[in-house]
Amino acid sequence: MTGPLHGVRVLDLTHALAGPYCTMLLADMGADVVKIEPPRGDLTRYAEPFLPGDETREFGGYFQSVNRNKRSVMLDMKTPEGREIFTRLVPSAHVVAENFRAGVMDRLGLGYEVLRELNPRLVYASVRGFGDPRGGASPYADWPAFDVSAQAFGGFMGITGPTPDQPQQAGPGVGDIFPGTLCALGVTAALRHAEQTGQGQYVDVAMYDGVLALCERIVYQHSYTGEIPRPRGNSQPNLCPFGVFPASDGHVTIAAPTNNHWRSLCKIIGRPEYGLDERYKNNYVRNEHRGEVEGFLAEWTSKHTKAEIVSALGGEVPVGPVNTVDDIVNDPHVKIRDMLAEVPHPGTDRTVTIAGTPIKFSETPGGVRNRAPMFGEHTEDVLREVGYADDEIAKLRADRVIL
Repeated sequence: MTGPLHGVRVLDLTHALAGPYCTMLLADMGADVVKIEPPRGDLTRYAEPFLPGDETREFGGYFQSVNRNKRSVMLDMKTPEGREIFTRLVPSAHVVAENFRAGVMDRLGLGYEVLRELNPRLVYASVRGFGDPRGGASPYADWPAFDVSAQAFGGFMGITGPTPDQPQQAGPGVGDIFPGTLCALGVTAALRHAEQTGQGQYVDVAMYDGVLALCERIVYQHSYTGEIPRPRGNSQPNLCPFGVFPASDGHVTIAAPTNNHWRSLCKIIGRPEYGLDERYKNNYVRNEHRGEVEGFLAEWTSKHTKAEIVSALGGEVPVGPVNTVDDIVNDPHVKIRDMLAEVPHPGTDRTVTIAGTPIKFSETPGGVRNRAPMFGEHTEDVLREVGYADDEIAKLRADRVIL
């Protein structure tokens, strides 16, 4: 497995989740991602959970999941020697990615304008809370941000929750992961431009902007109607039925807003007459009678298990069980599509399971090839690749510039 980005080298200065998720996607697609870590390492190395019996504590599940397929170099870039090493790595790189607060790399003397002089084809990408001034000087540019900050700023929490007065953050870190995904898309687009023109560029993604793009519905709704959308629980304001319904052993989702799906649903649940009933004949009038529709659907679903409901509706009406992770790992779809990857864990004789690669290529398949790297595991290899001799490496190690 090489992947469509085979031959692309990424110098990865990212940490936490948004940046590492971006570079993880690039690595899954075949890029050689060199993760450059400070002397203390990426702080997520020390995030739980850890495997029982793992006395090395090189990293936990968080780090393993989003840093697979990468190589690790420990480099103290606060030293002149460390910065010199980095500048020697840049000419052979295609991408530099970072998610520091705005201005950090400039203060190190390693900002985009400096690096592009070393490599005009370089694609420089940043993903941070409120973007980089190069893409637009946000009044919040200097503020730190986490996933929950982006979810709040970008509108996600404003439309998510059980009631209008109870905003709720998403379970997964969408405020990190979606902007990180957009950054990976921006990098691949910029790489194509660089291949065609020989000209690199700056790719700037703000977490705030990414979440706002994810919530695009609220923008046009407000523009067209003046409405300020609020949390509505599990219903969709314009479609019916379209939501979550109780099962005897959990919950399922059912979506039948089209007339064909609606008539099929009515027939399957033993209410074929409702398919042509004037109160329910199309989505518009069903919305007006939402309480009645959701009531008799819930009455039917609550008498059946999730598996029974999915078996009855699957292939006819859009349906989905509300899966827990144990449901997911036993679903044949997930196994067939390689969405579960087994990787070794250093310090133990066990393998662990992490989520696989969702992007599938017919001719250049990517995927999870290697576990996450140990701290500084590939430092000497990478330095030799750019011409450092063994005695130079030994001196840098003795001076604690590298590990």
